[in-house]
Amino acid sequence: MLQQTVVATVIPYFDKFLRRYPTIQHLAAAPLDDVLGQWAGLGYYARARNLHACAQAVTALGAFPRDLAGLRLLPGIGPYTAAAIAAIAFGIPALPVDGNIERVASRIFGITDPLPAGRPAIGRAAARLLEDPAARTHPGDFAQALFDLGAGICTPRTPSCARCPWLGACAGQAAGIAATLPARQPKTARPHRTGTAYVLLDAADDVLLIRRPPHGLLGGMLALPESPPAAADWRDAGAISHIFTHFSLALGVRAARVAVLPAAALRAPAATAPLPTVMRKALNAGLALLTC
Repeated sequence: MLQQTVVATVIPYFDKFLRRYPTIQHLAAAPLDDVLGQWAGLGYYARARNLHACAQAVTALGAFPRDLAGLRLLPGIGPYTAAAIAAIAFGIPALPVDGNIERVASRIFGITDPLPAGRPAIGRAAARLLEDPAARTHPGDFAQALFDLGAGICTPRTPSCARCPWLGACAGQAAGIAATLPARQPKTARPHRTGTAYVLLDAADDVLLIRRPPHGLLGGMLALPESPPAAADWRDAGAISHIFTHFSLALGVRAARVAVLPAAALRAPAATAPLPTVMRKALNAGLALLTC
């Protein structure tokens, strides 16, 4: 949940998620639609699909694999997550290299190769930190100590080098470039996309919805249609904007009300429909027009 999402935003989602699915078995048995609904608003919905598939795989196995290779075979578990589980849950000497550890390693070893191309070199350097016998004896504690070091001392813009336990061994600090590391390639302009969302309500304030394809943007989520789903008196409800990680999106919103939605249509109460944030923005724009 914390991928590209701050802790303060995640906490209520996390608490609600654990109340609904207190065990892996509860999560595995839940319908995917229910899981996606609980995730609505957090973005990166592939995480929810992978989490659900992973819970089903672990339930089928009877327990989590206790080695890196086995962990990597689970849906949605990449090198970082596998190393984190291995080190923290099972005490296996492995180093989960996140942004904090990348920053620490690039500064300690003075690696100036810019990200993202420099990521493999920084990862190899970070692995050298695990050669310390104490780190290998307590890999979970070591990983979390590095997380804390990066978050609290070796910070992105103003590192507190005087407080760092590795001050004397830091090549970046010795060269006077610690605060500039890791270097990054110049960002390219974020592409801009446009589209249209159609809000169709019935007399009971149910809204017509579609199911997005299982892969790609908002994969598997409920959404508003992108073309008119029925003949109706469509009116302009304005436009909404939304920023995704890799592009910005502007949606024109068209809205209409009919007595009855098409019989085969997906639907949900407009006030509580489990929609991703961008679709909720569009729905609210339509509601503002239709209920004024």
